[in-house]
Amino acid sequence: MWMMRIAAALFALLFAVCSFARGPLAPGEITVAQLPAEGQAMLAQIRKGGPFAHRQDGTVFGNREGLLPQQRHGYYHEYTVTTPGARDRGARRIISAGVPPVDFFYTDDHYRSFKRIRE
Repeated sequence: MWMMRIAAALFALLFAVCSFARGPLAPGEITVAQLPAEGQAMLAQIRKGGPFAHRQDGTVFGNREGLLPQQRHGYYHEYTVTTPGARDRGARRIISAGVPPVDFFYTDDHYRSFKRIRE
């Protein structure tokens, strides 16, 4: 029993240290919890591999704006974050980085700015 208590205490300490090390958000970051509900749902869909509602979801994002770190063509993929009341795909997207994804970015202004999603 005492070993379980020690293990639980070590786990709690490790969690606290890791949480502290992450620190406050840097400029240009957003947490998953800060994403709109539709963004959180899309992030979960991306992790599952779909299915996706729009044929453009999962297509290569070219980063023509040059706002994301420079990478080879095919590194970034875009996904629609549904905008309630919009008649089209709206302006909100999640961009995945890497295959499989190692990072995610969110835009709510159709690629004019991006925030790195911190998990």
